[in-house]
Amino acid sequence: MARHSSDTRPFAPFEWMLALRYLRAKRAESFISVISAISLVGIALGVATLIIVMAVMNGFRHELLSRILGLQGHVIVQGIDGNLPNFDSAADHVRKVAGVTLVAPIVDGQAVASSDSINTPVYVRGMRLRDLKAFTIVSKTLSPGALAHYSDGDSVIIGARVAQKLRVVPGMSVTLLAPHGNITPFGITPRVKRYTVAGTFDVGMSEYDQTFVFMPLSEAQLYFNMADTVSGLEVMVADPDKVDSMVGPIGKAAGPYAHVVTWKDINSTFFGAIETERNVMFLILTLIILVAALNIVSGLYMLVKDKSADIAILRTMGATRGAIMRVFLIAGVSVGVIGTFLGFLIGVVFCDNIESIRQFLSSLTGTTLFNPEIYFLSRMPAEMDPAEVAAVVLMSLVLTFLATLYPSWRAARLDPVEALRYE
Repeated sequence: MARHSSDTRPFAPFEWMLALRYLRAKRAESFISVISAISLVGIALGVATLIIVMAVMNGFRHELLSRILGLQGHVIVQGIDGNLPNFDSAADHVRKVAGVTLVAPIVDGQAVASSDSINTPVYVRGMRLRDLKAFTIVSKTLSPGALAHYSDGDSVIIGARVAQKLRVVPGMSVTLLAPHGNITPFGITPRVKRYTVAGTFDVGMSEYDQTFVFMPLSEAQLYFNMADTVSGLEVMVADPDKVDSMVGPIGKAAGPYAHVVTWKDINSTFFGAIETERNVMFLILTLIILVAALNIVSGLYMLVKDKSADIAILRTMGATRGAIMRVFLIAGVSVGVIGTFLGFLIGVVFCDNIESIRQFLSSLTGTTLFNPEIYFLSRMPAEMDPAEVAAVVLMSLVLTFLATLYPSWRAARLDPVEALRYE
């Protein structure tokens, strides 16, 4: 009696045996098995694609954020009327604010760089040597000897892509032309000056590598007629995501004539678009898993119809409705679990080797996948969030479980008399 009770407990071995037997292909049920295989592949591809896309979107946002904030700063302190006077005094006060890690006076301006009849627009930034060293995203990529020659007033450091466009290397010269220069009796004339290239940098973001030119602060003040003022102060804080709470203290320290702008204000549209695209992609790719789950419904429903006589015989032999329901539940969930696990493995392996895969596909097709000129990054990033991956896996398992409920319930509700009437 004890043995009989043990064998008929929920999810007993015979229930697993029947479920796995129904999933194996036979000549009569080959079409049903094909549907199950398609469902499994669909779930695997859906889970893998969702993990890969979410990882790429996360990596894309992280890389862009680290590079943009590495050059722009987390907070910009500007003068209300434009340029910021008494900037050294304001910088000293801002440095004392809790959470501030770096304060750098800067001078920004537009210019055109030329060399050997080749012209390209550039963004000139004046910055002191010690501040440029502190911006490690730039200083760690500088060519050898660049910082040693940077303090010279006639030297500049340019982006690697600017140097490539102008066909110059460190030690050669470039000419910078600013639209607003010298004041003459005939009006304002463009200012033209020749500078020696002290070195080049490569931060891996094409928008900066092909436009930025660094110049000593004092020289930038002379070049752009800034006198004893600067364009503003670049402020770095310990936690960029909590920068909004720093606006008040920094503004108070900078003085009444200062205006404070955060990186979120400057790039709100850009990062808002990325977040919206990320959410939309998640919803769209979830439909792949949903379609695969619906295939499980159709496959199981057809299996129930095909096995109606078997179900009736099992019921007459004493199998409970719960046992019949669990048999088909196991059959459907097995497809979902195996598909989800395969998709998880494919997604993780793909993300870990995404750059190698991109380079292989680029060489195979002869095209440039993930063009840095378009996407701003020199390599394809992928950053998996464990919580996000777990959410994808859990969502897939829940959807496949829900997909098996109705066919399993129909199998359990099957009337043995009706099923065997025409057998």
